[in-house]
Amino acid sequence: MIKYLLPLLLLITTACSSSSKSTHKGNQMKSNENIKVIFFDVNETTLDLNSMRKSVAKALQGREDLLPYWFSKMLHYSLVSNAIGNYQDFGKIGVNALLMVAKENKIALSQSEAKEAIVGPLLTLPAHPDVPDALIELKKLGYKLVTLTNSSNYGVKTQLENAKLTQYFDERLSVEDIQIYKPQKEPYLWALEKMGVKPSEAILIAAHGWDVAGAKAAGLKAAFVARPGKSLYPLSIQPDYVVKDFTEFVEVMKKQ
Repeated sequence: MIKYLLPLLLLITTACSSSSKSTHKGNQMKSNENIKVIFFDVNETTLDLNSMRKSVAKALQGREDLLPYWFSKMLHYSLVSNAIGNYQDFGKIGVNALLMVAKENKIALSQSEAKEAIVGPLLTLPAHPDVPDALIELKKLGYKLVTLTNSSNYGVKTQLENAKLTQYFDERLSVEDIQIYKPQKEPYLWALEKMGVKPSEAILIAAHGWDVAGAKAAGLKAAFVARPGKSLYPLSIQPDYVVKDFTEFVEVMKKQ
């Protein structure tokens, strides 16, 4: 009797296992298909910061190598603003961060010189070459495209206009409205509320490990675009996707 029951039990177990796998796969596909909104980080992710090297180098006596350090310091002190409850305009933080870099490297730099080196160039950053075509394709796929940036409202509006990207975005969101910088959870949750979507219905694409970490902590999906010199933070929740550029991101989203 047992010898006849064993094959039957094995058949039932295999069928249940296959059904479970199929259900899991189906749920995963359904979850991915629910994405309605794509949030875009702006500086370095969508726009190319390298064009600022000349202006920063001019202000810092030819030190082009200090551009990444200056940008990191600007981000660092935006988080200090969060921590002490003293919100300041992102561009203003950038100017003062440059003054700090100059002082640390014993370079004479005035407030007006720092402002000239940062404000104009930051507002006229070009798009990365892979961006415009990718945005067109994502629009065709039916996704709602929204910027979510630490830049001010005026700043992101001007940046997109100068980069000729305004027409591709359905909405521009700036943390200026809530005066809390990314990567705290609040900006991501606020953005979801503004767009009327659940965390599972949105994905952030960013070239910063800290931004991806913030989005994942808030429950969003996230894609890390590995721009040159950028890396993920190993101790945070890892992104759903890692892509080399926006072109590859489009291919990922086509499969959703």
